Amino acid sequence: MPHAPNATPIAALAFVGSLYLGRRWSIILPLVALLLSDLLIGFYDWRIMLSVYGSFILIGFLSWVCRKYNSFSSVGVTVVASSLVFFLFTNAAVWLFSPWYEKSIFGLLYAYELGLPFLRNMLLGDIAYTLVLVGAIEIAFVLSGVRILSTKTA
Repeated sequence: MPHAPNATPIAALAFVGSLYLGRRWSIILPLVALLLSDLLIGFYDWRIMLSVYGSFILIGFLSWVCRKYNSFSSVGVTVVASSLVFFLFTNAAVWLFSPWYEKSIFGLLYAYELGLPFLRNMLLGDIAYTLVLVGAIEIAFVLSGVRILSTKTA
């Protein structure tokens, strides 16, 4: 499906998995989705792929905060943190393992600078997809008389 670069529901799957299915699903769902998309779209430098998959494992761990604190505010904070984790790890990997950047602090900062539009897209996508997925599930639970997330602050 056409979308802005990095605006995908993968991180939202980690949050849905953690909140509604159990902690292990916060890692399994994003990794399976990544693997399926890589099988369809194609693979790339294994070291950079490892940073992408590793970032989503870290995002899965971050989503456990949502489960622990069980609040809308914890979801919001961890969604933003997950976008930043992905940005920092994957852009560092592209700087380190690709020939595109000078291997200096200036090259790393340049890689981060050029990655800012992707960070914006990921942050907006993560927020939107998490709102849609978690919101739809919460609405379904409210309509059925069950409350999962609380309105308390983290």
